[in-house]
Amino acid sequence: MKIERTDDSTYTIPRQGKMRVPGVLFADGRLYAGIDDGACLEQLMNVACLPGIVEASMAMPDIHWGYGFPIGGVAAFDMEEGIVSPGGVGYDINCGVRLLTTGLEKDEVQPRIRELIDVLFAAIPSGLGSHHREFRLSEKEMRAVCERGASWAVSKGYGDRGDLAHIEDLGCIGGADFEAVSQRAYERGKDQLGTLGSGNHFVEVGYVDQVIRKTQADQLGLYPGRVVVGIHTGSRGFGYQVCSESIEDLMPATRKYGISLPDKQLVCAPLKSPEGRRYLGAMACAANFAFANRQMITHFLREGMEAFFRRSAGELGVRVVYDVAHNIAKIEEHEVQGRRQKLCVHRKGATRALPPGHPLVPESCRNVGQPVLIPGDMGRYSYVLVGAPGALSRTFGSCAHGAGRVLGRNQALKATQGRRIEDELSRQGVYVRAAGRTTLREEFPQAYKDVADVVRVVEKAGLALPIARLKPIGVIKG
Repeated sequence: MKIERTDDSTYTIPRQGKMRVPGVLFADGRLYAGIDDGACLEQLMNVACLPGIVEASMAMPDIHWGYGFPIGGVAAFDMEEGIVSPGGVGYDINCGVRLLTTGLEKDEVQPRIRELIDVLFAAIPSGLGSHHREFRLSEKEMRAVCERGASWAVSKGYGDRGDLAHIEDLGCIGGADFEAVSQRAYERGKDQLGTLGSGNHFVEVGYVDQVIRKTQADQLGLYPGRVVVGIHTGSRGFGYQVCSESIEDLMPATRKYGISLPDKQLVCAPLKSPEGRRYLGAMACAANFAFANRQMITHFLREGMEAFFRRSAGELGVRVVYDVAHNIAKIEEHEVQGRRQKLCVHRKGATRALPPGHPLVPESCRNVGQPVLIPGDMGRYSYVLVGAPGALSRTFGSCAHGAGRVLGRNQALKATQGRRIEDELSRQGVYVRAAGRTTLREEFPQAYKDVADVVRVVEKAGLALPIARLKPIGVIKG
């Protein structure tokens, strides 16, 4: 393939073959050198062949191979000629990150981190196939979750209404169609609300290690040494089932509408077709389930901290900084070649990043800009950023969502054979609890890029500005 270095943060793949638009990769020389095979770049080119794609097929600096679209992929499609593709959203619909801040200081928590993590591990169901001990959702309740998202959880006493003001789209995206959800999807999801799951999902207790932009950090409640908690999970088996069935449903639609695909994993349907609308409706259900899931985990975490510290959550100062979705397709308005246009923006392993004053940023942080949460690995650090104007002009308001894998899970298992990752992390000052040791080996720190490299590129590209760096001291892994 032809690929050109455009500037110190961007590579361009010019149109070639059946590409309708160019490919754009946000990376510097160091990150580009770390892409050891061309599979994810080939995926970037394949996305550029899809009908109705606008401007470019894009990839964030945390790019790695995924199903259909690369993980870290962003693509926007015209509402008239464009398509929607489950592969452009991913199996874990609205996998996302929530950040909480507290009134606690690192020196107060670090000496007791083992006991605290053990309490939280008991309070938050985690691991493959984990389900909640307390309840199962009836179909009527599941419908309400799918239609109302995080506000359903708050209405049932899991948190308070103030939490909703700090969630993307206030914790509920429109257009949910529960009739598009199968009985099998309901069965898989009915007892998984309020659970962490497995893989790269986590609850991470850390602290603000470095403030980079004090004014914005102060506005978000991020002060040096302050204890924070990150929650990373999504729509669990419910979202997986929605995606899996949607791929099967859209295969005949792709043929029906005469869409030629460079890769069958890019199965899709026109946005204005019944099949396309049905997928968007089912996807919205799973996305709202994920918002409710993170809201309930927040509640269980507050309960665990209250019991441990023997103070109320209010006294502990546990509040939501922000909750961002990745793995989502959204209908948004953007400027394309000088005119406003409605588009369907696919963000797969990418997060929205909107600048100060943008109307889609909740009022709670509109003057700062939308917080962008980029977690790293268990052993190093994570970052809080805010959206910058360059994201609107270059990426339809999008940014990276994490460090990005450099080793697949099987490669990670080979690399860690005979090692005790929990002991290695303990020597670094990080206490870890996991449902199984295999997950720890799959997720060991060196399986990921250094997230500082990713943050450096998004700042250079003008997509987001780093506000604070966070360091972990205790982690729960699924």
